[in-house]
Amino acid sequence: MDINQLIEIVKKKISENLNIDQIEIQDKTFLHTKHLSHEKDKFHIRVHIKSKYLQNEKKLDTTKKVYKILDHEIKKYIHSIQLKIN
Repeated sequence: MDINQLIEIVKKKISENLNIDQIEIQDKTFLHTKHLSHEKDKFHIRVHIKSKYLQNEKKLDTTKKVYKILDHEIKKYIHSIQLKIN
């Protein structure tokens, strides 16, 4: 899987499973390529979700929801996620 495919899958899964207004996903893998823990086929992404609905929830609860939705991708393709919800 390449990063563009992963981004599209993540967008689709989050959009279909959460009440969001907007989502933006950025590839941040380049910031981590020299780390010892870097794995070639795993990516670092930044996910920015805008949602009036999720703003009323606790950050921990929304983070758990996103991680549950992306469970498969996290296990196979994602090394790190930066999550911002507002």
